[in-house]
Amino acid sequence: MSKTPPASVLSLAQLLEQQSPAPPPCLVEPGLLPAQGILFVGGEPKVGKSLLVANLALSLAGGADRLGFPIPKACRVLVCQFELPIPQFVSRLTTMRRAMGNAADQNLFVDTRATGNLLSAPQGLQHFLAAARAATAEIIILDPLYSTHDQDENDTRAMAALCQSLLRLREASRAALIVVHHVRKSIGRYEIGSAFRGSSALHAVGDSYLLLTRPSPQFNTVELRFQFRYAAPQPPRLLQLDSATLWFAASGEPLKSAVVAADRRKVAPTDVRQALTALGAQARYNQLRQQIMTLTECSKRTAQMAITAACQQGCIVQADGYYCLPG
Repeated sequence: MSKTPPASVLSLAQLLEQQSPAPPPCLVEPGLLPAQGILFVGGEPKVGKSLLVANLALSLAGGADRLGFPIPKACRVLVCQFELPIPQFVSRLTTMRRAMGNAADQNLFVDTRATGNLLSAPQGLQHFLAAARAATAEIIILDPLYSTHDQDENDTRAMAALCQSLLRLREASRAALIVVHHVRKSIGRYEIGSAFRGSSALHAVGDSYLLLTRPSPQFNTVELRFQFRYAAPQPPRLLQLDSATLWFAASGEPLKSAVVAADRRKVAPTDVRQALTALGAQARYNQLRQQIMTLTECSKRTAQMAITAACQQGCIVQADGYYCLPG
């Protein structure tokens, strides 16, 4: 006696009738955010992750390409952020909004009661689902991930359970997820997805990974590095932050050249002497190095090489742990 399969079990013929053979278009191209995909955005503290994601939220809600990533259409975006009090977050959005007018006003939603709700608890998951349904959200932003759970991020099983909660949120809401997360303290130059904390579990659920780094402390610039599961690899990009508008924009070649030039700038012995004089003619190594970096806008490595060269040339001397001008 044959049994009728459950309604959720479909034959290939039925699937082909119901679904287009071509995958749905990405919400952010090229392949950055697939439809109902999960994008992880990471980086060290204070590198600009939340600002970039807020830019992306407004761009998606307004259907506008403002970051150099094509956005095919406007989407309904729900922001669940846990780091800023709501008045401060609204102030940040207001500053960003001036650059694009009211294009995102009807499509951007903020969960004002997100704090305190945990994805790792059934009632917390239900809260986020209810918020997504109220907004009819196509994209849900969680910023940051660690505020949505109380699990040990070094415990693979605990992180795997949290990832299952992310998958349940995605499946039940039928929305894409943008998840802001921190990276491990020490990462390699070419690590991307594996740089995220709890990475072994996160690698199982993420579709895209976007890593922010700061190539030079002297510039308001971040480098974006990408890893995609389904799309072709993308080269790194530089974005520059406008501190007045709080918007990132694609960095042109002049700025990129300036960053490289700053890192390679040669600091003369007279610069080292000037830095030491400004410190009172005597300073510890770290003090002198920082003063050189401040005065010349050079990199840390360049400052270190300049101190070594100045000592070798007799422009400054070292005694009892201090650097001084020669007697």
